[in-house]
Amino acid sequence: MVKVNCVAMLLAGGKGSRLNSLTQNLAKPAVPFGGKYRIIDFTLSNCTNSGIENVGVLTQYQPLLLHSYIGIGSAWDLDRKSGGVTVLPPYTESSQVRWYSGTASAIYQNFNYLEQFDPEYVLILSGDHIYKMDYSEMLDYHISRNADTTISVIEVPWDEANRFGIMNTNENMEIIEFQEKPEFPKNNLASMGIYIFKWSVLKDYLERDNENPDSSHDFGKDIIPLLLQEKKKLIAYPFSGYWKDVGTVSSLWEANMDLLKEDCELNLFDYDWRIYSVNPNQPPQFISETAVVAESLINEGCVIEGEVRESVLFQGAHIGADSKIVKSVIMPDAVIGKDVYIERAIVSPSVRIPDGTHIYPDDDSNEVILVTEDYLQWKKAQ
Repeated sequence: MVKVNCVAMLLAGGKGSRLNSLTQNLAKPAVPFGGKYRIIDFTLSNCTNSGIENVGVLTQYQPLLLHSYIGIGSAWDLDRKSGGVTVLPPYTESSQVRWYSGTASAIYQNFNYLEQFDPEYVLILSGDHIYKMDYSEMLDYHISRNADTTISVIEVPWDEANRFGIMNTNENMEIIEFQEKPEFPKNNLASMGIYIFKWSVLKDYLERDNENPDSSHDFGKDIIPLLLQEKKKLIAYPFSGYWKDVGTVSSLWEANMDLLKEDCELNLFDYDWRIYSVNPNQPPQFISETAVVAESLINEGCVIEGEVRESVLFQGAHIGADSKIVKSVIMPDAVIGKDVYIERAIVSPSVRIPDGTHIYPDDDSNEVILVTEDYLQWKKAQ
């Protein structure tokens, strides 16, 4: 194998339990987003657009659909004779099953994959965020600062800072302290879960972490604090573009609604930075003479007989006559019956909404309702 400069390791095994039943049988990176994509499309497309040609995708939780979706990587131009995309699930050895027990554990257990490339740098990515980023610029920044580790950071709202790992830096953007989901954050500079390591440094710390019985084998909880404790050079890479952690039903809904804004920073129509996905090969959408559609994304295969406003419809969605969909996300192959009203909701894939159903939050609530078969059974019993 030819030596390469940088290899990406994409962590895609997250359970995503805060997305409730959307991830009951599906890995979080495979959750549908934006009318035609899945969450992982954004990170894989960033790799392609950044010239990162060797990508290991580490899967674990509910991997079947994710493996099938990624395939040989052709949708993202990552089907190469040498390198390209490689799916890396947990595996068994003669004496034990080696499940990934943390983010650092997942990378450690794939040393053989990395060593075949003998890279200078390793780019660690998370497969469950929505953003567009040129990783080659971050790599240039990392090299120019001669850093051992570079961590991409972004300013988040102060009232959300306690959800993230917070980086405290000096005036040179050198990281001097790391707070993992602090109750009282010292600033609002959050880690985006994107790291670049010198391979020699990463290898050393992962080997030592693996020997530590008290470690949780996690980058945020173990590796980064130890690097700081031992005075390694950690640099923050400031990012100012669109970035969204879609870890909850509300944040997933908000990110979909962001796409409908005229000034949305996440421009899906930018042909210089395309977001690639697997084409489902659906027929054209059909808008009937009774339909009304405004400020919405409508994908292939949709049939619309009712009214759709400020909403995102995935492929195969069917909106019945006299129904009205407002500020909602209708996932693939969901069927909305006649005379239905839905507002501020995410309708799960393939769910069938009976005629006459009305779904909306209380007047004074900012709730986003996740519509599933279980929710419909509960509502019917009320």
